[in-house]
Amino acid sequence: MAATDKREWVVWLLDGQRHALPLSAVERVLPAPEITPLPQAPPLVCGVLNVQGRIVPVVDLRRRFGMPPCELRWRDHLVLARSPRRLLAFGVDAVQGLIEEPAEAVTAAADIAPGLEAIAGTVTLPDGLLLIHDLDRLLSLDDEQALDAALAGPAGTPIA
Repeated sequence: MAATDKREWVVWLLDGQRHALPLSAVERVLPAPEITPLPQAPPLVCGVLNVQGRIVPVVDLRRRFGMPPCELRWRDHLVLARSPRRLLAFGVDAVQGLIEEPAEAVTAAADIAPGLEAIAGTVTLPDGLLLIHDLDRLLSLDDEQALDAALAGPAGTPIA
């Protein structure tokens, strides 16, 4: 009998709903610091922060998922995650930890409904549904280009 292929995800809460990213994409979780606004950034980006000398864009997941806006609070956290193109941060209400499930427990987004943006799939757990996100599709191509331009600054000089 072959060993079951297990997948690990970092699970967080956003307005009571559980969301997750593959553990391999998550660099770390931080307490929510002060975020610096970034002029000319796409609406999805609420600003940037400096993490050990790296300027990291902060994505507003609430806006991305059509949820009511909410300012980051002192008790919130930021998840730092790496997509193939860049390091991103996003605010979450709470991080629940790590979960491990068999690969076959994931229902692909295409099997649920065609065209689901930023969702790779779902996992049905005994106490509810877990939305697995595709970090590579979190920002649209237009958002990526607008973010690159904003990070370059008005004279094309990268923000330090």
